[in-house]
Formats: sequence, structure tokens, C-alpha cells
Amino acid sequence: MTFSAGDASPPPQRGPLANQVIAVTSADQGYGRPIGTALAHAGASVVLVGTAPETLAAIASGIEQQGGQVIPLAADVSVPLDCISALGRILDIYGELHGVVHLADRRAHSNFQDLSENEWMELFNTNVKSTVALTQVLRRRHPHTWVTVVGPHRDEAGLQAQPQRGAIRALVEHASQEEMRLNLLFPSRASSGDDRLDQPLTDAVLALATPALRHLRGNVMEVPLPPVPRPGERRT
Repeated sequence: MTFSAGDASPPPQRGPLANQVIAVTSADQGYGRPIGTALAHAGASVVLVGTAPETLAAIASGIEQQGGQVIPLAADVSVPLDCISALGRILDIYGELHGVVHLADRRAHSNFQDLSENEWMELFNTNVKSTVALTQVLRRRHPHTWVTVVGPHRDEAGLQAQPQRGAIRALVEHASQEEMRLNLLFPSRASSGDDRLDQPLTDAVLALATPALRHLRGNVMEVPLPPVPRPGERRT
């Protein structure tokens, strides 16, 4: 199900996040699918934002088949004009945006000593620049929209991960001075592709999205996740 400007509002949802409109950025990779699914199951109207339209459409279709309200939206939030355009599109469709789950957890595929300048800049743009750009645009235009950032996971080795984590942490911890509601989650590993194994992270995202916790801001939380079984190993 997709909506465009001028369409009737989607039917009301039930659940703890009913009547909330929540965007998930970089939803075409990693934790995007399980987080988008969990938010939709909790009653939110979900907007999946990313740079791979076909992947976004496939994820949205899967969530819709389970009864969720979701639309895919192609945009690169590390580019301010793209971010502004995406937010404008969401407001055209829904008239409001309550929250954003921003995935800033892209990891390197090379060791630190072998990391090329292009790969480092891609990591920086996807994780750090996008977080700053999104926060700035929301501060200017939608200061009451909450943001939960999912940062680079703790299992990633290499010095390249440390400045990214430090920059995102500092931004989130000081955003409260601008009266913004930002919180940061550090999962202990990358997405497993198994929703049950990744559930502690989606549970944390859902908790921060609930109106009862709207007072929380500037928090940095570690989210331990169960290890991924090795091939042939039975899960307990």
C-alpha cells in the first residue's frame, strides 16, 4: 500500500505506537527490516528511507503482507537537500512526523591499515555526516521530532570505528542542550538476519519510541545481543 499527496489518511492502527509516524533511515540494509517491521507491528505508520529503491520496496511489501502500514521513500539523508525533500514528502503524505530511527551502523570491509580514503569517506558520510545533517534539519524545521540513533556496533574491530562512535556519542549527549530528544543505541554486533536474535535491539527501539519515555534524551545505551550460531551449530 502506498500513498501520495492528496490521498486519504491511512486507516487508524492499534498498538502502543498507534497514530505515530516514524521514519527509519538506511532501512535498506542491516537492522532496517527488523526495526521497520517491529514499529509497524506496534501500530506505527512507518516510512522506510534509503538509497536502494528496489530493496526498500521489497521490505515494505513484506511488512504490508503482515498487516503493517508502511511506505518506501528513496533518499540519502547525509545530503541536507535530500533530507529536507524526504521530510517534506512525509509531511505531504501524513501531515506529521513523530520520530526517526536513524541507522548509522555501516561497517568497514577492510582492516584499518588497509582502509582506502574512499571507503573511509563512505563510512563517515553514512554514519557521522548523516547523523549531523539529519539532526540539523530537524532542529531547524521539526525540533519536537524524536530521534533514536543506532550507532556502529561494538563488535567491529579497527580504529576507524572509534572516531565515528565518539562523534555520534558527543552529538547525542549534547543535543539536550538544544532541547532535542536524541538517544543512542550501540548494539553488540551487526544484524544477524534473524529477527529473534536481533529482538533486544528492536525492543530497545520500541521502548524509546513510546510516549511514556518521551522525557529521555541524551542517553547512550549498550544493547547486548545473543551471538549468532555458527553454521551447523544448534541454537539453544
